[in-house]
Amino acid sequence: MKKNKNLKMEYSDTYDEYISNYSDNKSHPLKILINLYKGKGKLLFSSVIFTIFQRSPAWVIPIITANIINIATYSTENGTKKIILNLLIAAAFIGQNILTTYIRVHFYANANRSIENSLRSTLVKKLQCLSIMFHKEIQSGRLQSKLMRDVENIYQLLNHIFLTLLFFVLDMIVIITVTSMKSPLVLLFFIFVIPFTVLAVFGFRKKISTGNAEYRKKMEETQGAVSEMLEMIPITRAHGLQETEIGKMSGYFANIKTVGYKLDKLNALFGSASWAMFQLFQVVSLSFTGYLAYKGTIQIGDVVLYQTYFTQLVNELAGILNIYPEICKGFESVNSVGEVLADENIEANHAIVPLRKLEGGVEFKDVFFEYKNNQGKVLNSVSFKVRPGESIAFVGESGSGKSTILNLLIGYMNPSDGNILIDGINKMNLDMKDYRSQIAVVPQNTILFSGTIRDNITYGLKNISDEELDKVIREVGLDEMIEKLPDGLNTLLGEHGDSLSGGQRQRISIARALIRNPKIIIFDEATSALDSSSELKVKQATENMMHKCTTFMVAHRLSTIQNADKIIVLKNGQIIETGNFEELMSLKGEFYNLKILQS
Repeated sequence: MKKNKNLKMEYSDTYDEYISNYSDNKSHPLKILINLYKGKGKLLFSSVIFTIFQRSPAWVIPIITANIINIATYSTENGTKKIILNLLIAAAFIGQNILTTYIRVHFYANANRSIENSLRSTLVKKLQCLSIMFHKEIQSGRLQSKLMRDVENIYQLLNHIFLTLLFFVLDMIVIITVTSMKSPLVLLFFIFVIPFTVLAVFGFRKKISTGNAEYRKKMEETQGAVSEMLEMIPITRAHGLQETEIGKMSGYFANIKTVGYKLDKLNALFGSASWAMFQLFQVVSLSFTGYLAYKGTIQIGDVVLYQTYFTQLVNELAGILNIYPEICKGFESVNSVGEVLADENIEANHAIVPLRKLEGGVEFKDVFFEYKNNQGKVLNSVSFKVRPGESIAFVGESGSGKSTILNLLIGYMNPSDGNILIDGINKMNLDMKDYRSQIAVVPQNTILFSGTIRDNITYGLKNISDEELDKVIREVGLDEMIEKLPDGLNTLLGEHGDSLSGGQRQRISIARALIRNPKIIIFDEATSALDSSSELKVKQATENMMHKCTTFMVAHRLSTIQNADKIIVLKNGQIIETGNFEELMSLKGEFYNLKILQS
């Protein structure tokens, strides 16, 4: 796979190109921020230009004020005209501020909101590319936090860096220029302030960064726990464990309170210390320039000019110090998002050999599988061959390797050793997106989303006719249920389809698979949540599919696989029996024993 050392925030529409953009990305947070602005140069330049116009009244008004005071104090000729002229100049600079502020926000907000949108879209694409093992190892609540909270923090960070630092730089340029022309001695005094500011930042930097990192981790842990708690509410309520769950969550909230309390105190100490220091500097500055005016070194009006400029300088420095904790939080969020963007646990998709139209032939050749850092093989030298259109069922005790075979077939995982051939092509060489578009999966745990029944069945498909939809609905036995609903197929489902029974949800999931007319269909204990009547209808639909495509089934109820062309019995990751239903029953081996137990 091609590796790109630079973190590219712009993604391509091609699956392989997109993955290559995110391989081996371990950039410094500052480099990541710089890359965020790639392609936004014109917007930023325009924003800077109009920021200068917007900020100009802050530089001009102190000069106008000093001029008017000096005119009034020293009674120069044509004083009235000079005062009016200064007034008109001030009014012009103040008046243009309204329009230039609007234009500046137009350009800058366009750039930053585009970055925010692009970053969230990029995260979603990366999450879609990461392997299933990655998603099994990290809580969904943590990923939600990165996608929403951390991206928002990065947006605020960009605002702080661009606006606060740009204002500071512009003010410094103007203040240094004007002051150096009028009084180099006052300029030296201004420069004296900067080292103290830098020392104040470095004195708190490490503690604030550490505190923000710890707070972010606690928030992610808690959001993950909240997500689990919401999923577990029916189980919690059913077993009367509300107090247990409340106690557990209270522990998480208490940890956030403790860490947040320490961080708040540190931020408060930092803010108050910087405020006191700068207030003292302002008093010292007023005394110093007042003394110079008293001695006649500068004019009285210039005291106001320098004091205003010094106040601006102090406020900008104080602003930088005050937002420093927010900047630390923003950079911590950059690191948090970067953890996902830099993760190399990407699903392999080599796309070396074009699949074209799938026929449905599958062969496992001496396949081994074991999880990382886990002793023992889940699959041990598994070999079998399935011709296009055949149906094959896997049975065995829990942990025998049934679901692992299906996961390998879907491509969620790859073999530790051995090969899986699809139509004679090594699965590792196929374009997984193309391959999966021609198969269908009915998982054991039904997954529905908030939308209509129609949306859930036709998920991801276009141009599905009502005739096709009605046919599938009848095949899985949903027609009677849908007819009783006031809005029929357009009935909105709640989150996860909780308003339906388990059997109804499972049949919608099966309809979603059947309507795709797949060449390979995979049933992972698809009838486990169905009653006898529904199971019979689904069994009939499954048997109809057996004549149209290659069918793989994992079944808990052995009665549902009687008509399978081949049944494979697994034990401890190995195939111990193979044959059709009658052949295996006549052997009176493992399959026979399992069937007797269910009788």
